[in-house]
Amino acid sequence: MFSMKLAQSFTGNSRSALKFAPLISQHVFRRCKTTRESGLTSSGKTEIDTEVKPLGEKVKEATKTVSYLGVILLGVGVTGTLFYAVFRELFSSKSPNSVYSNAVKKCLADHRVEDKLGHPISAYGEENRRRRRQHVSHVIYTGKDGRQHLRMKFHLKGSFHSGTAHLDMVENDAGNYEYRYLYVEVDDMLRNTIVIEDNRYAVSSETNSLDDITL
Repeated sequence: MFSMKLAQSFTGNSRSALKFAPLISQHVFRRCKTTRESGLTSSGKTEIDTEVKPLGEKVKEATKTVSYLGVILLGVGVTGTLFYAVFRELFSSKSPNSVYSNAVKKCLADHRVEDKLGHPISAYGEENRRRRRQHVSHVIYTGKDGRQHLRMKFHLKGSFHSGTAHLDMVENDAGNYEYRYLYVEVDDMLRNTIVIEDNRYAVSSETNSLDDITL
């Protein structure tokens, strides 16, 4: 008896399910179709670029980019040149600044200069309109021997006397400067001269004939 009621109940439920099955299927189909169309539309919007720029505008943008790149490269080149010039002026052994520094050290290390001028001794260049003494007179020239020369003059002041240092350097076979002469004229009544370096007789007579160049 119970089995017959269960069978009848199952049969009734099956008929109800079959009755609503078409409606459920249609709803699921419409849902899937809507989702698929939405996905296709979204995908199309993401991947397809409908903006088409004119050729003239593209050329203009490319020209602008190249111009910016050229300005950047030019700036880098100018900066590199300035750094090289500063490095060469400050650290090269052939720069006037290095020649001046080494010559001052030689003068101060000579006990005759210290005894005559008095301690302490200061070195300086020519006085300008602002009464500054940073400029050191020098000239770079090519001698009759074809070698490069550098002639320089600077001043020394001690507690007793003042003096003027004169030097001339010549480029050797290795391309470096070496002293032709370095001496100090003391500004006293006797105008004493203290010779620190004198290699003029070790070079050719053509080089010795250039002593008429003055600063």
